[in-house]
Amino acid sequence: MPQLSLHSPIGDLTVSEEGGEIVALDWGWGRDQTATELLLRAKLALQDYFDGAPLKTLPLNPGGSAYRQRVWQALRQIPAGQTRSYQEISRIAGGSPRSVGGANAANPIAIFIPCHRVVSTSGLGGYSGGEGLETKKRLLALEQGTRI
Repeated sequence: MPQLSLHSPIGDLTVSEEGGEIVALDWGWGRDQTATELLLRAKLALQDYFDGAPLKTLPLNPGGSAYRQRVWQALRQIPAGQTRSYQEISRIAGGSPRSVGGANAANPIAIFIPCHRVVSTSGLGGYSGGEGLETKKRLLALEQGTRI
């Protein structure tokens, strides 16, 4: 599976492609580096995003159950700089706030599928990417116009 890594303000990131679609974004530097046209577009999109530009739309194919797909689609509808609660997402995608949290934790394409924009009704909630809540705070601050 082709993958390409980049340095970012939230740590090294590796984007993976399969069949002409992005299938994963992982924290850390990937072992193999293949600069396909799509992965170069993804790398540039992320670099621009960290410079404050809107995140460009790319072909995504996250592997997961039909329920998780509904949750991830709902996340992609949250505008940059805004948040929604786990409860609000559960009203759209079905399930419970807890099951939405589980789908968020299983999101294979973080940032492009913005699980960092989902918060609990009593605070930030959790985040499984990067350095956890610190990474979530930094991504939200970036989208709200604060440089990270």
